Amino acid sequence: MSVELHTLPNGLRIVTERMPDLKSASIGIWVTAGGRHERAEQNGIAHFLEHMAFKGTARRNALQIAEAIEDVGGYINAYTSREMTAYYARVLEADVPLAFDVVADIVLNPIFDAREIEIERGVILQEIGQVFDTPDDIVFDWLQEAAYPEQPLGRSILGPSERVSRFGRDDLSGFVGECYGPGDMIVAAAGAVDHEAIVRQAEALFGDRPAQPIRTAEPARFAGGERRESRTLEQVHFTLGFEAPSYRDPEFYAAQIHASALGGGMSSRLFQEVREKRGLCYSIFAQAGAYDDSGMLTIYAGTSGDQIDELAGLTIDEIKRSAETMTPAEVARARAQMKAGLLMGLESASSRAERLARLLSIWGRIPDLDETVAQIDAVTTGDVRDFATRMLSQSPAAMALYGPVDRAPHLDDLTRRLAA
Repeated sequence: MSVELHTLPNGLRIVTERMPDLKSASIGIWVTAGGRHERAEQNGIAHFLEHMAFKGTARRNALQIAEAIEDVGGYINAYTSREMTAYYARVLEADVPLAFDVVADIVLNPIFDAREIEIERGVILQEIGQVFDTPDDIVFDWLQEAAYPEQPLGRSILGPSERVSRFGRDDLSGFVGECYGPGDMIVAAAGAVDHEAIVRQAEALFGDRPAQPIRTAEPARFAGGERRESRTLEQVHFTLGFEAPSYRDPEFYAAQIHASALGGGMSSRLFQEVREKRGLCYSIFAQAGAYDDSGMLTIYAGTSGDQIDELAGLTIDEIKRSAETMTPAEVARARAQMKAGLLMGLESASSRAERLARLLSIWGRIPDLDETVAQIDAVTTGDVRDFATRMLSQSPAAMALYGPVDRAPHLDDLTRRLAA
C-alpha cells in the first residue's frame, strides 16, 4: 500500500492510498469547515449545507444524484462534525471517475432551489426534534455547551430550530463563499484507485477555482460548568467532562489509553465497579475526544433517579484512583485495544480514505501507520498516571444531566469529592 499526495496551485490537496487487493474504492471531499467555523448567527448552517448538497446541482437534480451512484451499485453519503464536513462515495473500481464527478458536483455546484430549501428545512427541524426525544444524544450536546460556553465549539452542530427556520439561499451561498475555498478542501481516496488519474480529474474539476483565504476557528476555551434538565424519564442520563489534549498534544495517546482503561470496555474500571459489582447501570463508558486545539474526556452513564447520587460518587472515586493505581496490565490492555481498533478499522477503503483526510488536515502530511503504532506503544503507566493527575488538578469539570435529577449531586459536590 502506498500513500501519494499532490497539491494544486490553488491549495486543493489530493491524497490517495492504493489497496491492491480491493476491487472497490472510496472517494470523497473533506472540507475543513464544520460547526465551530460558524458565527453565532450561522449556527447550524454547515449541517444545513450538507443536506442541501444532495438536493440538486446545475447538472443533476436530487434524483439524478442518487441514481448516478446507485445505478452502478454504489453508496453516497455525507456528515458534518464540529471541525469538518465530508461528502463521499463508495463504488467499484471502474466507477471511481463517476463517483468523483458526482461528489465534486454536489460540493461545487449546488443550486439551493427555494422549494428544496423549504423541504429540507422541514427534514432538519424533524431531526432536531428527534434529538430532543433521544436523551442519550441531547445530553452530550448539553455537556459540550457546559464545557465550552458562549463559543462555537460549545454549540450544537444541528443548530437551534429558531435559526434553522430562518436560513435562506443567501445564508447557504455565503457560507460556501467563506469556507469552501480550494485550500479548505481535501480530496481523499483509497482502495482500487489510480493517483495520477484522480489528480488529472481534480485539475479539471477544481483547477480554475481561485485560491482564497482560509477561515480560522475561534480558539477553544474549556471553562466547565453544569446543566441540569429535569424530565420524567426512566433514567437520569449523566455525563461528566474534563479537558483533554488536542490532536497535536504530546499527551494525546496517554489520554486515549487512560480513557480506555477507565471506561473503554467490559474490563474497564468503571464497567467493573459500577455495573458488574454494584449493578447501578446498564451502560457506562469513558472516551477521549480531540479537536484542533482542545479535547474532552467524557464519561456517560444512565441510572435511576434513586441511584444517581451513588453512581456519580463512585465515578469520581474511580477517576481519582486511576491517577494513583493504574497498573501496567491495564495500560497494556488499553494499548492493545487501541492498536486493534486502529488496524481493524483500516481494513475498509472508507476508513482509509477518512484517515487520510483527517491526518492531512491535522499534520499537513500522512504519518506512517508504524509511526502511529510506535507512539501508542511508547505510552507508559507513568505517562497515563501523570496525565490523569494533571487532568484532575488543572482542568475544571463540566457536567450535564437529563431526567429525574432531583437527587443528583451538583457539580460543586463532585468537585469537592474529587479534591478530598
